[in-house]
Amino acid sequence: MLQEGEIRVRTDWISLDPAMRGWTTNKPSYMPPVQPGEVMRCFGVAEVLESRSKHFEAGDCVTGFMGVQTEGVLNQRGLRKIDLSFAEPKDYLAGLGMTGYTAYFGMTDIGKPQEGETVVVSAASGAVGSVAVQIAKLSRARVIGIAGGPEKCAYLKDSLGLDGVIDYKNESVNKGLKRECPDGIDLYFDNVGGETLEAVLSQINYQGRIVVCGAISQYGDIENARGPRGFMSVITQSVRIQGFTMKDYYNRIPEAFTYLLQAKINGDMKFREHVVEGIENFEEALAMIFRGDNHGKLLLKVNK
Repeated sequence: MLQEGEIRVRTDWISLDPAMRGWTTNKPSYMPPVQPGEVMRCFGVAEVLESRSKHFEAGDCVTGFMGVQTEGVLNQRGLRKIDLSFAEPKDYLAGLGMTGYTAYFGMTDIGKPQEGETVVVSAASGAVGSVAVQIAKLSRARVIGIAGGPEKCAYLKDSLGLDGVIDYKNESVNKGLKRECPDGIDLYFDNVGGETLEAVLSQINYQGRIVVCGAISQYGDIENARGPRGFMSVITQSVRIQGFTMKDYYNRIPEAFTYLLQAKINGDMKFREHVVEGIENFEEALAMIFRGDNHGKLLLKVNK
């Protein structure tokens, strides 16, 4: 029996994100951890089957925090109805969803790329990175992407029009940055942390900026995550470093959605998804992120 303010949904799409590893770790964070025995937290898109909410009715398509499950009962808080006349349901988990919003606010609100600046983005072919590099290009910056493998680097260069790429799996990031950024780095959008961040710090320009969006290289052992070497550059180069999560920007989601949708309609923005089918493949699909096997935003289609 539904309680007032609850809806019963059928989950159609699940977003697979690096943050899921952090959500299962008992360490202070921006959200409480998922405990053993609880349904795993995820972003998702679902159809409302039954409602006791004045905001939703049966047949509505909604997105927000859900669970890794085929059906579930959700509280109306934190959910929003999506308009399928604008885009497909899965788009609301990819370029027009939280990953797109993350790239938008991290790049435009914190990074603020300027024409002629050199901008470097790590995990540049991933869900957030691939949107971030395109936003930087629209700002007329010179954009360099770091990705793993020839296929991902070719996508960045040939499809997204980046000015340079570095294949961290087949070359030294430090040497690649020296080659692609002869005038140094003005803005770095960090998705990986670790040695890549260290390499950037050694080549950051005076009053450069670093946007800390993620640190996927450290997620395998969060309890023992280490800070970067070469941190003195932050002082000597007067570097500004700022981290963020989407928790900081929930009230501005319509702004990001409007920008990204218009850019997509204008042909200025490309989104790419990597779809795995079947909820039974959730565990293996999630592991793909940490191996770097996905090409674009990784989504799970719940039913084959």
